[in-house]
Parts: sequence; C-alpha cells; structure tokens
Amino acid sequence: MFSVLLEEVPDGGERYLDWLMSGLGWTVFLAVAGWAVAFLLGVAVGCARTSRNRLIALFARLYVEVFRNIPVIVQMFVWYFVVPELLPQAWGQAVKDVPPPWGSVIPALMGLALYTAARVAEQVKAGIEALPAGQRMAADALGMRGFQAYRLVLLPQALRIIVPTLTSEVMGVFKNSSVALTIGVLELTAQARQINEFTFQTFQAFGAATLLYLLLACLVYLFMRGVERRLRIPGSEPQPAPRSRGAMRKSLREV
Repeated sequence: MFSVLLEEVPDGGERYLDWLMSGLGWTVFLAVAGWAVAFLLGVAVGCARTSRNRLIALFARLYVEVFRNIPVIVQMFVWYFVVPELLPQAWGQAVKDVPPPWGSVIPALMGLALYTAARVAEQVKAGIEALPAGQRMAADALGMRGFQAYRLVLLPQALRIIVPTLTSEVMGVFKNSSVALTIGVLELTAQARQINEFTFQTFQAFGAATLLYLLLACLVYLFMRGVERRLRIPGSEPQPAPRSRGAMRKSLREV
C-alpha cells in the first residue's frame, strides 16, 4: 500500500521514505524542545499566578491571557514575520540571515513553547489551589520563605496531581507542531504534503503520516502513564465502590 515511499525522488539519491523520516525527526525535535521550555516556563508562571504579591500575580495572569488566547499559528507568524521588523535594523537583519532550517525552526519553537506554557501555567495553578490551605500554613509555620514553600511543599504535590492533564498537553505539543509548516519547517505534515505534490499519492502520503502521528501519541501516552504511576500519591488510587451481597443478588436478578 505504501510502496510509493520506497521509490526514489526524481533528483535521485533519496527515497520518499527518507523525506518522511526527516519530517518525523523535526516533529519530535519541535515537540520535545517546545515541551521542555513550556514546562519550565509554565511551572514558573503557574506559581506566580498563586503568588501573594498582587503585582506578580497580575503579570502572570496577563501572560496567560495573552498567549493562551492567541492561536499558535498567529504566534508563529508574529515571531517569524513581525518580530524581526520591530527589532533594530542590524538585529532584525541578523535574525533574517539565520540559515535554514533554523531561521524557521526557532520562531516555530518560540510560538509553540509560549502558547503551551500558558496552558501548563493554568494547570499548575489549579494543582496548587487544589491543595489544602494547611499545606501553605504549615510551610509558613516552619519559617519557609515563598520560594522554599513552593519548591519543597506545594509544587511536589501539585505536579503529582496534574500529571494526567499534562498528558494531553504533551500530546497537544506533538499535534500543534504541524502548524510549523506554515512558516517553512519541513516537519512530518509538510513532508507528507511534499510527497503528495511529487507523486499525487494523497492517501499513501498522508496515511503514512497519520500512522506515525498515532504511533507518537501511543508512545507519549505509555510514557506519561508510567510517570503517573511512579509519581502517584500513595492512597490516592481510585477504589471500586464496595457492593453488598444483597445488592449483587439484586443486580443478578435484574439481568
């Protein structure tokens, strides 16, 4: 079915499968690097959202509202087309002269990371606010300063709580990386489109890309599932509701 991928490119020296694997590599790079930046920045902004300092909390909220509500494709366009024009002429020209593919990869990475960080920040905020108020009071009673309280008491518990929701964010990074094709990054979707343009085999080109995206999603799910099991708070596992013998007999009679 996918025999077209084993054919050589008209220029020779490569197969269409090589294009697809190259696109897969850039997709994984964008997703992993973007997630690393987004997670670190999102944790910092999420903590700032719950800060007792109103000014810090205000700036953190402003960041979330701006970057979360602007589509990721628009943010990539801003970093790629607009930001170089706003910089001083020498700096803007230096940005434009960055050799490919990095001239497109870096703006795509910035847009993807900042957008995802805003979403992670809200989840970190929700995880911290889900903790009992006594946790912060206990940290205060032990004489911990704000940074110590977050690092030693609040964050370790909050991150464990939000691991299941972070799984969807990690998957979202892989899917949103496909938007980078709009600014010239030859990631997986862009390579599939290029194969389609050369061979006119639409089903084979995008079918192979779909299977690769599905494989990535399954691998991410299994990895995050393992992280969730390892970091799960003891005693927090869901327990089945106990059923009496009478209730079991009644349900059997109804069947």
